[in-house]
Amino acid sequence: MNNLTGMAVFARVVEVSSFSAAARRLGLSKAAVSKHVARLERVLGVRLLNRTTRKLSLTEVGQAFYEHCARVVAEVEAAELAVSRLRSEPRGVLKLTAPAAFGHLHVAPAIPDFLDRHPELTVQMVMNDRVVDLAEEGYDIAIRMTNEPAGNLVARRLAPIRWVVCAAPQYLQRRGTPQFPQDLAQHNCLFYSFLEGSADWDFTSQAGAVTTVRVAGNFTVSNSEALREAVLRGLGVALLPTFTVGGDIQAGALQALLSGYTPRGSFGTDIYAVYLPTRYLSPKVRAFVDFFLERFGPEPYWDSAPEGGAGPRVRDATPQVRGRPKRRG
Repeated sequence: MNNLTGMAVFARVVEVSSFSAAARRLGLSKAAVSKHVARLERVLGVRLLNRTTRKLSLTEVGQAFYEHCARVVAEVEAAELAVSRLRSEPRGVLKLTAPAAFGHLHVAPAIPDFLDRHPELTVQMVMNDRVVDLAEEGYDIAIRMTNEPAGNLVARRLAPIRWVVCAAPQYLQRRGTPQFPQDLAQHNCLFYSFLEGSADWDFTSQAGAVTTVRVAGNFTVSNSEALREAVLRGLGVALLPTFTVGGDIQAGALQALLSGYTPRGSFGTDIYAVYLPTRYLSPKVRAFVDFFLERFGPEPYWDSAPEGGAGPRVRDATPQVRGRPKRRG
C-alpha cells in the first residue's frame, strides 16, 4: 500500500515517456518524479526503466509491472469519479425505515414520485414500529415519532402530530354525539393496547382546564390503521392521529368530535427524519428530507380543509407519552 503513489507516478512516466512531462501532468518537480521511480525500483529490487539522454524505455520486468500499475491507477480514478458523482447527485441505494401506519399511508405512496425525481436511486424500505439502530443495522434514514429525538442523531422535523376524537356517522346516529369529554364514559371507546394508561384520555379546554376521562370499549389494538378500520365500520369512538384519519374526516366518512377541546395524544409530538451525523451529508439523504419537507409543507395535507369543505377540526397539542410504547403508528 505504501507504493501506490510511486506506482501512479511510474505509470504516468511510462504513458508520456518523459520525467519532465510526467512532472508537469502530476504537478510535481522533475526531481520528485525521479525520486518516486528510484524508490520504487529500490523497494522492488529491479530496474523498471532504461534511461538514456534521449529516451526512456521499459525493461521486461518494467513492462509487466506497468500493466499492473495501469490497472491500479485506472481503478483509483474510477473510484474517485464514482465518489465525486455520488457526492454531487443522489445515486445508489437508500435504506429507509418508517413506522408501519405512517409508512403505509404517507411514505410508500410518495416513493414513486421521489424516484421519478431521482431515477438513479433505489429505495429499500422497511416498515415496522421497532426503533432500529441506524449504524448497527445499516439504515441511511429513519422516520420517527417522538417528543424529542435522540441526541446522537441529526433530526429534521417533517410534520406535527395532531390528534382528534372521531367516530363514524352511523355510530353517532345509534349512540348520540358526545358534547363534553365526560360524555365519552358512556360510549364504546377504542384505544391502543400497547401503552400503559391509554384508557385515560386527557382534554384541555379553550380556557386551559384539563379533564381526564377513563374510557372503556370492546376493542384495543396496537396499530393506528386497525383502529381506523374499526371506527370506519361504526364500532365506536377513537382518539387517533390526524395523519391516519384526516382524509376520512375531510371526506365525511368520519366526524371530528369535541372541537372545543384539545386532546392529548398517545405518542410523540412530531414526525422526524433522523440520520447519523456526518461531516458530509449524503445527497440521497438530503434529497429524501427535502422531498418530504416539500410534500408535507407547513400544513400537512391530512390536516388541510378541502376546497369548499371543512377539514379536520384540530389544534396543535402537546401530547405526552404514557409508559413505554412497544409499537407506534
